[in-house]
Amino acid sequence: MSTSNSTSSPKSWAMWAHIFAGLSASFIGIGLARFAYTPLIPSLIRAHWFSANDVVYLGAANLAGYLLGAIIGRPIAARINNVNTVRLMKVLATLSFFACAFPISVSWFFCWRLASGIAGGTIMVLVAATVLPHVPSHKRGTASGAVFLGLGLGIAASGTIVPLLLSYGLKETWIGLGVISAVLTALGWFSWPPALPPAPKAGARIEAGSADGMVKILICTEYALMAIGLVPPMVFLVDFVARGLGAGEHVGAMFWILYGIGAIFGPPAYGFFADRLGPRRALRILLLLQACAVVGLAISGNRLLLGVVIVVIGSFPPGIVPLMLACIRGTYADDTTRQNIVWSQATIVFAAFQALAGYAYSALFAASGGDHRLLFEIGAGAIAIAFALDLFLLPYPRRKQPAGS
Repeated sequence: MSTSNSTSSPKSWAMWAHIFAGLSASFIGIGLARFAYTPLIPSLIRAHWFSANDVVYLGAANLAGYLLGAIIGRPIAARINNVNTVRLMKVLATLSFFACAFPISVSWFFCWRLASGIAGGTIMVLVAATVLPHVPSHKRGTASGAVFLGLGLGIAASGTIVPLLLSYGLKETWIGLGVISAVLTALGWFSWPPALPPAPKAGARIEAGSADGMVKILICTEYALMAIGLVPPMVFLVDFVARGLGAGEHVGAMFWILYGIGAIFGPPAYGFFADRLGPRRALRILLLLQACAVVGLAISGNRLLLGVVIVVIGSFPPGIVPLMLACIRGTYADDTTRQNIVWSQATIVFAAFQALAGYAYSALFAASGGDHRLLFEIGAGAIAIAFALDLFLLPYPRRKQPAGS
């Protein structure tokens, strides 16, 4: 009786409303704003909206904006609070979709792609800190996974919804993405929890030379290695299947859908494991699994095996977000201010290394004569180093679960 009452209580319904608001924010600002662009690239070139070089340049604008948003997100929230900042960023991302329906100039398009990246980076830094304080501690891993499910849904949408919209035209696709974003923004507008007062500044500073400062550096290094490891499959998977294996673009698109399926399951699954196993143990297991999966991608040509490992690999980019957040919350369990500071800094580092890795892998790909497997091997090595770093160097404690909860 108590269980059914708890699941249908007003507090429970409010919690899930808050989680939906966070999910819609990550879906709009990160999922759609970043990943929907990839399947649009051939159409942008084919429709002569921009040259091939300009299209690549415009794609990088979102990553640059993401880094900028991760940097300025907390200062903006300190002035107008988290809830209003995230609402504003959802509106900004929505406007960017509508603006991109009109290719007025390269600079116009660049500014709006940059704006969409700023929205995504800001949302990534703030959305968990906005929602999770209103969730019971023993459910925060699962709730965090649900919030960041939007990333996985965005990857999945890039392989399903975007091709459907493209059948109506390129301009109509951008408008359609804007309509989806506007509807979700409106639905989640009043679902946010009440804004919390600004966190006290006392004790917020983490000195680089202190023990806590070294732990923070190790956490950021580990997250940077994950960024380096996830880029090769995320960027080169479709081309590897289509040209590297000679399977063609249609099969490549089908494997990208499998990647999207993994991305949908990643955040809730990783969040669930963080709750059940503790974030540190879950992170180690999943890092090892991910390294093995990327090695499998690098050495195997069997399509059935590739399908399995691609689902596993697809779970990683969105799945590590709630898992790393849980690790940081466990590391600084009694200091929410430090949690938010370290999460913000880790997000900045992740964004920077993801962008740098993208350019570095592209250069290496050209220099190696198009060797996809070499890139996958380097990615697997980066994830393996992250696993070793976590196993041997990181001293942060496992988060304790409340007794009887």
